[in-house]
Amino acid sequence: MERKQSWLFLVLCNLRFAILVFLCSSCFCNATESPQYKVVHSESDVEIRLYGESSWVSALVSDATSFEKSTKDGFHRLYQYIHGSNLNSSRFKMTAPILTSITPSANGSDYFVRFYLSSKYEGGPPQPYPELNLLFDKWKSHCVAVRQFSGFAKDDNISKEKEALVTSLDNILSGTTDNMKDKNSYTVAQYNASNHLSGRLNEVWMNVSGFTAEGCPSY
Repeated sequence: MERKQSWLFLVLCNLRFAILVFLCSSCFCNATESPQYKVVHSESDVEIRLYGESSWVSALVSDATSFEKSTKDGFHRLYQYIHGSNLNSSRFKMTAPILTSITPSANGSDYFVRFYLSSKYEGGPPQPYPELNLLFDKWKSHCVAVRQFSGFAKDDNISKEKEALVTSLDNILSGTTDNMKDKNSYTVAQYNASNHLSGRLNEVWMNVSGFTAEGCPSY
């Protein structure tokens, strides 16, 4: 009887541990901080979000041709920074999403890989080691059009997702004075770690001007 009770106790302990791991992997533990926004317009496949002011640290990968390689290279530099490679030896809690902003250049594209800085650092984040070649960005309040997609963000699917977002926006903006600021520049937002294999969330963002009736800035 005693052996049976011990076995049952071990089973229950293992079950509790498994549930705890599942909940933590599903973001119920240590909720990740993200920039704040308000949805001001929503359609079936796109929404317009009004983001408040936010601060980011970014790594530029210039004149590259691969989104995946550029994101990996840029995030490697950011990872060093948030794990102590700064003048204060500070370590940062992970935030989300990790952004990769893509702008066409003369020899490919420029990729800005960005890490959101918690509001506690808005007064002045620790300076990175110079060899990391990182930049700080302060974003004004602005509106972005957002399309969500699942799976992994890869070289062979991000352009399709961007084009789908452009098509949706063309339909929404038809006959209005509102417009996209730049149809060629866009941002991919990734919310999950690379070892998170299922239930992944990604987004493609594009800056939009107008929507002033919904509360978006006019600049």
